Amino acid sequence: MERQTGWILMSLNVVIGAGPVGTATAQLLAARGTQVRLITRRGIGPDHPLIERVAADAADAEALIGHCGGADVVFQCAQPPYHQWATAFPPLTAAALRAAEVTGAALLSVGNLYGYGQVDGPISERQPLRPNSVKGRVRADIWAEALAAHEAGRVRAAEVRGSDYLGAGAKSAFTMVALPSVLAGRRAQFPADPDAAHSWTDVGDTARTLVAVAADESAWGRAWHTPTAPPMSIRELAGLAATVADAPPARVSRMPAAMLWVAGLFDPNAREMREMRYQFDRPFVIDSSAATAAFGIEPTPTAESLRATIAALRTEESTSMG
Repeated sequence: MERQTGWILMSLNVVIGAGPVGTATAQLLAARGTQVRLITRRGIGPDHPLIERVAADAADAEALIGHCGGADVVFQCAQPPYHQWATAFPPLTAAALRAAEVTGAALLSVGNLYGYGQVDGPISERQPLRPNSVKGRVRADIWAEALAAHEAGRVRAAEVRGSDYLGAGAKSAFTMVALPSVLAGRRAQFPADPDAAHSWTDVGDTARTLVAVAADESAWGRAWHTPTAPPMSIRELAGLAATVADAPPARVSRMPAAMLWVAGLFDPNAREMREMRYQFDRPFVIDSSAATAAFGIEPTPTAESLRATIAALRTEESTSMG
């Protein structure tokens, strides 16, 4: 059972980014009676009386400082396009850190597992960050800067990390590459070992973990892994997705490496997947027991996460067609 802390509802929270995690976090905070200022480039986001949608460039530190004034916590949930991480992520996260320092707000960021690099066995928060990819180094550097600021007493900081996402609006190698074929009854080709165990984190569980960390004074100054369901291979996940969607039985095969290379000539996301393929060619499993023990958060069952993923995808498709 999820435990409640002694947290008094905060007067104002700033959420940067209205992607799947940012949206879920803003909605969860608002549902708990907290005023939310949601910052995106276009001023988009969920419609709720307690959510103020603001159009701003979150990489502009001075502008962000103005929008974060009076906030208790800044939730950094924004993410640049996948192929722009090396150039666009550092100024974005530096601006959030600067805004938190100047305004006195705490900084709570969404991370992932890239910074650990290739790890044997389950990945826990106790393992050192030893990135073996460009994007992994970006993620490791972002956390190192926030942690240094925390340890120097300039800001309170923490980070919540998950594996590849499932849930409403989730974008991952599975949801973009395999799931559309599964739902259409076609053979899904995946550019790695379809039978390697892999962890899948629910978007809503990450939002719940962010809010729990923000509510606990003892939770700052470290990283936390979102409570995540037991791992499933791509083949197992595709089979479960077909069952949930009432689609024909899933058929999955390995995509030839040359096909991914050719796809990368035209699609920047496919090109960026090459260096991260190691996460799918061997077991890639998250140990999230610390957050479950600390906050009482149990992970959403994978079938339920897939149900939300598929419903959102079908809504998106019907909206684009209509």
